[in-house]
Amino acid sequence: MYEKIFVPVDNSDHSMASVHLAVHLAENFGAKLVGSHAYAARMHDYRFKQMEFTLPEEYLVEAEMEKQRKIHDTLITMGLELISDSYLVVMEKEAQKAGVEFEPKMYDGKNFQVIADDINGGDYGLVIMGALGLGAVRDSQIGSVCERVVRRVRTDTLVIKNTAPLEEQLATSSNGVAHKHSGDIVVAVDGSPESFAGLKTALELGKALNKQVEAISVYDPYLHYAMFNSLVTVLTEKAAKVFKFKEQEQLHEEVIDTGLAKIYQSHLEVAQRIAEEEGADLKITLLDGKAFEKILEYVRRERPWLLVMGRIGVHSDESMDIGSNTENLLRLVPCNVLLSSRRFEPAVDVKAEESMIWTEPAQRILDKAPDFAKGITRTIVHRWAMERGHSVITTSILEQSLSTILPRSSMVTMGIIAEGLAKKEVENGNEDTFVCTNCGWVARGFEPTKCTVCSAQPDQIRKLDREVIEKLGLLEGAIHEEKSFDDVKIKWTNEARELVRSLPDGYQRRRAKAQIEKRARVQRIYTITKGMVEPVVDRTEDVTVGLESRGKLGQRAVDTDAESARNVRDGSYSWTPEAVRRLNKVPEGFMRTSTKGRVEKLASSKGAALIDLEIVEEGVKEGLKVMEEMIRQQK
Repeated sequence: MYEKIFVPVDNSDHSMASVHLAVHLAENFGAKLVGSHAYAARMHDYRFKQMEFTLPEEYLVEAEMEKQRKIHDTLITMGLELISDSYLVVMEKEAQKAGVEFEPKMYDGKNFQVIADDINGGDYGLVIMGALGLGAVRDSQIGSVCERVVRRVRTDTLVIKNTAPLEEQLATSSNGVAHKHSGDIVVAVDGSPESFAGLKTALELGKALNKQVEAISVYDPYLHYAMFNSLVTVLTEKAAKVFKFKEQEQLHEEVIDTGLAKIYQSHLEVAQRIAEEEGADLKITLLDGKAFEKILEYVRRERPWLLVMGRIGVHSDESMDIGSNTENLLRLVPCNVLLSSRRFEPAVDVKAEESMIWTEPAQRILDKAPDFAKGITRTIVHRWAMERGHSVITTSILEQSLSTILPRSSMVTMGIIAEGLAKKEVENGNEDTFVCTNCGWVARGFEPTKCTVCSAQPDQIRKLDREVIEKLGLLEGAIHEEKSFDDVKIKWTNEARELVRSLPDGYQRRRAKAQIEKRARVQRIYTITKGMVEPVVDRTEDVTVGLESRGKLGQRAVDTDAESARNVRDGSYSWTPEAVRRLNKVPEGFMRTSTKGRVEKLASSKGAALIDLEIVEEGVKEGLKVMEEMIRQQK
């Protein structure tokens, strides 16, 4: 797969982990290795000249100054070359031991710049480099050299974060259970050519390293609802009438949200077909929410060895250096990351684009779609037609294919089918509502035999009992009625309302509230109870817990055993959600940091690996005693 692998080295732990993995992959793929180190002799020369005025008086003579400059230049250049050579000799010995061809390279210049220039000017298939270098400190997430290089290159780049011995990273026990430093390969698929190429790479790596590969995809049905809620507070009355909030939200509830779910599920199914062609069994998972947040949660929970992402996403321009989701995840995920820059178009899409012909009436209907939706719509229609052997897209084919993602009433509105051909659909609050517990898809007015989004079976689909939910709401204190941006009345129980208010004020609270309201509206439930709020608030708190004060956010993971499914992992300890919430009540900064350290010390003395509310309370009390003693001493 890769014929030449490039590795920048600096003798740091992350660099050595990069070397070990590069040699292993080169051995498997029959690739050539190129090791490089950049030193900055010219920078040292410049610094020396700046400091010449501090030399003793006897050296501040012109002839002596020239002599010192030559000695310094020779020593610095020679010294830096010797250091660089020693770094590369270590890699060369490993390559020779494995029987892998090796080429050393040294440069004099600004490290990130000369490395990026060499990568862009070379014919490397893969770059493997450490996330951090020798300059790393406790709170470092990603080093400046790594960050600057990945922005400037267009070659697949594997960023190393796992510095455990390679045999531990690749080991599995006799019963197939992975070592704690091991894990599988997760690919984030969003329909972009970069993400599909990343999948192909992941499948090859999975075979070479004996690791399972799985694909995940994320769609966001809450974005527009949160955006509309924000817009309504700033638009003038005239602008609000022009924007037509009620009609816009109805369109998103009926068309875009369900359509997005099916489109992203379609990407996963295409990924499955690609894997089947490679002889691999691919597990697929569809997630709903903000892509960055959901992928981060998934990685922390499942603890894979490698996360594979496209360097840019499906909505990015090809000239962009790196996508925003990719950039955020590169910083925060605790596992290795592969940024895919190569592009691969699935055969179904390539063949469809080349062989499909659109009739003029069908093309006119497609042209009515918003610009941002045309590409996705075209892909869905092509895939549907290709699977059924069609080569000409007529209005009939368009109707049948889009009926898999659009309700008939919306197709009438958009002019896809004539009103006289459509059955009258009556929207009312008495329809039976069924919800897929796997992906959240909602069916109204009929009992589905399976989920049309994720193909979940009937045992994963439950009927909502709105009367029970309404009665439950009466037991949770006073009912508060609010109006949404499009004048829909939504009721909140007192307990549900207070639970939302426990989140930090600002964007996080607004988004969580919008997500809760959105789900309730789609399910035709207009009284929001505590039980509907808890899952959203708990997930939000997992991302915003007060453990960041020691720079551990990127290393935190969620326990995967059944009894502690929502516990937060931080270093050597797990924290229960109640313990995290209690710690968050301590003022942020020094007080929270010292309290957290005291609680961990207390847990250590008790031999406890799980920190619960009782241990936190005990630690807080000890802290109060220390403060009281300090106050007495000041009097």
